[in-house]
Amino acid sequence: MTTYLTPVDEIERNWFVVDAQSQVLGRLASEIATRLRGKHKPNYSTFQDVGDYIVVVNAEKIRLTGKKMEDKVYYHHTGWIGGIKQATAKELIEKFPDQLIYKAVKGMLPKNSLGREQLKKLKVYAGTEHPHEAQAPVELKF
Repeated sequence: MTTYLTPVDEIERNWFVVDAQSQVLGRLASEIATRLRGKHKPNYSTFQDVGDYIVVVNAEKIRLTGKKMEDKVYYHHTGWIGGIKQATAKELIEKFPDQLIYKAVKGMLPKNSLGREQLKKLKVYAGTEHPHEAQAPVELKF
């Protein structure tokens, strides 16, 4: 039995909009990662990008359970010696509200060129407005 290879011109990519208001971060991110990879489709294969486009609105109203808003710490390095920076989830959501969902989904995708291509199909916005009305995204409920 051979693996089915979907021809590139036959891959159907749909646009979905997700409202993140009062959604739990991890549960929402895992569903988004599944949709970006295309695992919900019958023609899914591990080496092809067959996933859909996801637009997330109301990213600033995401919810974290327990005390993660104060205790969860995100790190990044500036590239300079001793240049490690840290920010709690609360600080990150105040300064960059879209980054919380972006980082959670990025951690659930493959760490290779295919994962980077799939992550480009994720669009996250802090408010309710987004510039993708021309694609006619369908509302997706989790």
